[in-house]
Amino acid sequence: MATEDLLFMRAALEQAELAFKAGEVPIGAVAVENGNVIAAGRNRVEECKSVSSHAEFEVIKQIEALRGDWRMQDITLYVTKEPCFMCSGMLINSRVKRIVFGVRDSKTGGCGGAVDLPSVPENLWHPEVEGGVLEEECLSLIQQFFRERRKKA
Repeated sequence: MATEDLLFMRAALEQAELAFKAGEVPIGAVAVENGNVIAAGRNRVEECKSVSSHAEFEVIKQIEALRGDWRMQDITLYVTKEPCFMCSGMLINSRVKRIVFGVRDSKTGGCGGAVDLPSVPENLWHPEVEGGVLEEECLSLIQQFFRERRKKA
């Protein structure tokens, strides 16, 4: 595993911790271009009352605003949990170069977990995908969140 991947996944984990503190499912993401983080986001679904406020969408919206363009072929997106079907489709359509994630998701993961959208031959774009980066740390934060949530319920 590349040192760079570990560094940027830790930055995504920092965003996930912010989501946790805000009462959101702790998923965080960062976008990297030329070795620099250019956007960072976290889950804000409850805060925004919007299903499209997943961490990945938050990051992509920032980059679109920054660039004035939707094409992201030079971007690597780091996210603490495998993107869902919705986010995987958005990342493919925005043409991100690479998707790097922490926790694999066999139920709703769209990058090899439940389905593998990036490998659909008919897609116009095929991002590179790498999963399992800092998986234990990412999983631990999610498990802690749901343990605490169950205690409160």
